[in-house]
Amino acid sequence: MFQAPGTWRWMLGVAGIPAVVQFVLMLSLPESPRWLYRKDRVDEARAILEKIYPAHEVEDELNALKLSVDAEKADEAIIGEGMIAKVKGALKNRVVRRGLYAGITVQVAQQFVGINTVMYYAPTIVQFAGFASNSVALALSLITSGLNAVGSIVSMCFVDRYGRRRLMLVSMTGIIFFLVILSVVFMEASSHAPKIGGVESAHFGSNSTCSAYLTAPDAPRWSCMTCLKADCAFCANAASEFHPGACLDSSKVVRGECRAENRVFFQQGCPSKFGFLAVVLLGLYIISYSPGMGTVPWIVNSEIYPLRYRGVGGGIAAVSNWCSNLIVSESYLSLTEALGAGGTFFLFAGISTISLVFIYFLVPETKGLQFEEVEKLLEDGYRPRFFGGKKEQSKDQVESA
Repeated sequence: MFQAPGTWRWMLGVAGIPAVVQFVLMLSLPESPRWLYRKDRVDEARAILEKIYPAHEVEDELNALKLSVDAEKADEAIIGEGMIAKVKGALKNRVVRRGLYAGITVQVAQQFVGINTVMYYAPTIVQFAGFASNSVALALSLITSGLNAVGSIVSMCFVDRYGRRRLMLVSMTGIIFFLVILSVVFMEASSHAPKIGGVESAHFGSNSTCSAYLTAPDAPRWSCMTCLKADCAFCANAASEFHPGACLDSSKVVRGECRAENRVFFQQGCPSKFGFLAVVLLGLYIISYSPGMGTVPWIVNSEIYPLRYRGVGGGIAAVSNWCSNLIVSESYLSLTEALGAGGTFFLFAGISTISLVFIYFLVPETKGLQFEEVEKLLEDGYRPRFFGGKKEQSKDQVESA
C-alpha cells in the first residue's frame, strides 16, 4: 500500500494509541457475572451486580442469571461442551444451518463488495484517479474513511425503523450502481490517458528514459497507462498535464529531474479530467455501503441463531468474514495489475449483484422478533413474499396469535 514518504512511522505511532488506551481500560474491567456464577463464585457475581443495578433489583437479576446459566448447562449437556461437538451439533441442526446460510451470506457479501480494499488502498486508488501529490491523495483518502464513520451513525438511526433486510437490499443496490459508474469512469480515464511524446522522453536523455519504452516496437502508440504498466513513470508536459509527456525511469534521481522543471511526476495513476468525479463516486459508494452492509451483517448474526448456538454460529460467520477479507485484500493489487482499476471495480459490481440475489432469497427480516420467533421462522423455511412467502407479522399480531 502507498504511504507518503516519512509518514509511516507517525501513522504507526498514532494507530497504536487506541490499542494502548484499550489495554489500560481492559485491566480495570471486572470478570463477567455470568462467568463467575458458572464457577460457583456467587458472592463475587453478586458484588458486581450490585455495582450495576439498584439494590432492589440485584436479587431479581441474580435469579435470572441462575435460570439462564442452568438452561445453558442443560443445552451443553445435550450438544456437548467442546468446540468440535458444538460445531457438529450446529451443522446437524436444520434451523442453525438455515441461520448460517443467511449469516455467512451477509458476512461474505460485506467483504466481496470490495470495501476494505477501498479503505486499505484509498491513497493508491486516489492516485489511480490522477492525483499525483502524496499529501492530496492521503487527505482525500482520510475523507473517504470519515464518511464510513458517519454512515455507521446513520445506520444506528434507521436500522430499527426500516429493518435489517430492507437496509441491506437498498445498500447493496447503491453499492452496485456506484461500482459500475466507478468502473466506467476509471476505464474512460485509462483510455484518455495522455500520450507519450518521443521528443518529451528524449529531452531527459536515454539514461533517464524508460528502457522498456526505448525497445518497444509500438512505442509511438504508448500512453501514460502503458508506461506505468511497464513499471516506469510519467513526467507530465510542462505546458499541460494532458499533453503528451515523457516515459521515464521511476527512480528517485529521475523523479528529481522531472520536478526540477516544475513538472508533475506520476507513478500510480495518470493525469485525468475524471479524477475529481472518481473521488466523489468513491465517497458515494462508501455512503451507500456504511449504513447498510457496513453494520447490519453483524446485527443479523447476533439475532439469527437459536440462543444455545449463538456463539458457535456467530463465530463461524465471523471466520467467513475475515477469510473473505483476506482473499479480497490479498488479491486486489494483482487484480488491478491484470484488469486495471476499472475492471476490478466492475468485477466487484458483478460479485455484489450475485450477493444481492443471495441476500434476497436467504436473509429474513429479524427486526422486532424474539429469538424464539426467529427460530420458528427458520424452522418453517424462509421464502420471499414474491416466491410464496407470507407477509411478515407485526410483534403485536404474533403475541395475539
